[in-house]
Amino acid sequence: MTVAPRFWYRPPGALLGLLAPFAPGRPRRRVTPARLPVPVVAVGSLSLGGTGKTPTVIAIAQRLAAKGRAVHVVTVGEGMPFRVDERGHDAGDVGDEPLLIAAFAPTWVARDLAEGARAAVAEGAEVVVLDGGYPDAVVAADLTVLAEDAVRGFGNGIAWPLGPLKRPLGRGLRGVDLVIAIGPAKSQDAFSDRWGRALSCPVARARLAPLPTGMKWEGLDVVAFAGIGAPERFFATLHGLGANLVRTQALSDHQELTPTLLTRLLAEAKARGAQLVTTEKDAVRLPRQHRQAVVSLPVRLELEDWRTLDERLP
Repeated sequence: MTVAPRFWYRPPGALLGLLAPFAPGRPRRRVTPARLPVPVVAVGSLSLGGTGKTPTVIAIAQRLAAKGRAVHVVTVGEGMPFRVDERGHDAGDVGDEPLLIAAFAPTWVARDLAEGARAAVAEGAEVVVLDGGYPDAVVAADLTVLAEDAVRGFGNGIAWPLGPLKRPLGRGLRGVDLVIAIGPAKSQDAFSDRWGRALSCPVARARLAPLPTGMKWEGLDVVAFAGIGAPERFFATLHGLGANLVRTQALSDHQELTPTLLTRLLAEAKARGAQLVTTEKDAVRLPRQHRQAVVSLPVRLELEDWRTLDERLP
């Protein structure tokens, strides 16, 4: 799997400090944001890598639906806008994240988020949630939410390639209405202490909580694999549930789950008398013949105070 440079998450030295103003960040499209006739919630992250954006999108869609709003999610993919059919499509057709989100709200995939959002409105969306709608703001948003990892924070605070940020910190935070810092309680104070002065918007404290499924994890031997942005977070969740991790396999984000890979992992789990376990997002990419043999652990975003989000939702 691709590993981020260690210096991204260390205090910058004198040389990096001198070079930081010249770090450009990731390439972006310069367009005038399209305006829609319905409210738009843009969800994104300033940091590269796994930050918990997908659970945040799902949580926001659920909170809006609970208010009686017809909410549609639009995410970036290939081709003209099309609506995800969770029964007819697989992850190879639409991607794992759209397929997962489609279980919670009508979900659209489009190369152009603005075109996808217009298609959603034409099909009855009263509110549009843009998955990846920031920092590349191609659609004007009524609410912009950043999902960030409270443990890693903004790393060394420098834009790519000298740091983990998609944009320079000051510019990247401009126009953000809410930051959701996701991580264990002990990391939340550290996030506030390190980054509080840089943030002019509220910060909501959150964690990814395992969803009760009836599975008894305490003392269970497991072989765990994860192809997400922060696989160590998934392994820590299993450990926190009391599972005995006899082996972990960190894969690249969205890595293909080939029959060869799964056969090897299943054989290793069987040899150790262990259960093979993966994330909910990886589970949607499993070939059909392997789905019954692999247990997934779903997680949901839990805010310390939901009012911080709810009072800002359109």
